[in-house]
Amino acid sequence: MTEDFPLKRDERIDDLQIGGLKIIQNTKKFCFGMDAVLLANFAALDIVERDERILDLGTGTGIIPLLVWGKTLSKEIVGLEIQEDMVRMAKRSVHLNQLQDRIKIVEGDIISPPSEILPNYYDVIITNPPYMEDKGGLINPTAAKAISRHEILCSLEDIIKTTKKYLRSRGKFFMIHRSHRLVDILSLLRCYNIEPKKIRFVHPAYGKAPNLILIQAIKGGKPHLKIEKPLYVYKEEGDYTQEIYDIYQWNKDDN
Repeated sequence: MTEDFPLKRDERIDDLQIGGLKIIQNTKKFCFGMDAVLLANFAALDIVERDERILDLGTGTGIIPLLVWGKTLSKEIVGLEIQEDMVRMAKRSVHLNQLQDRIKIVEGDIISPPSEILPNYYDVIITNPPYMEDKGGLINPTAAKAISRHEILCSLEDIIKTTKKYLRSRGKFFMIHRSHRLVDILSLLRCYNIEPKKIRFVHPAYGKAPNLILIQAIKGGKPHLKIEKPLYVYKEEGDYTQEIYDIYQWNKDDN
């Protein structure tokens, strides 16, 4: 089917190396990175029931719904995305994988989602939000990349506020973010009654400070925070660690 699937200018089809899944990406716009893969794996480890209803806020190309489905075979995953061209691309990837009955891509704003996104409904909400505050960092001249990386259309608080409204009581929230925003994240989660339960620091290499954090929180949960073992991306010699190979389901001999 892949060979017959029409692509547009600057597009390519990438193999996700799980369950035969593939994704369409545009090399001139925004392509997913390791953070999306780490987040999808982190969330999938806690999604134990196939009938859990999952919402991905700011789904972009649809990478997280695809990876989470590949790891959990969940029956209902919705990806919400504001950029029309990304929505079309994500929908085509869902069609490419023949997952229209499992994954739905919805165009809409995280701050004010459309009516088909139901309040107090989702068992799991996942987000890989823009990392950079609008006032911070160099703004990428490409609109799609700028929106994906900077808090231009929504802030961290907007995302957590929306999570409170649409996550059911005792539902789980998963996010990846920059480690330097940890205090902001924990403060906002507590403010909106979404209790942080697990944190995992992601280090670029052994001996390096963490640059990313994976967070799991529960709406209405009781205070009790577990710090999980660190995740290291590279070994001292520059090769990926075994855990990264396992997450990607790579064979070291093939890389």
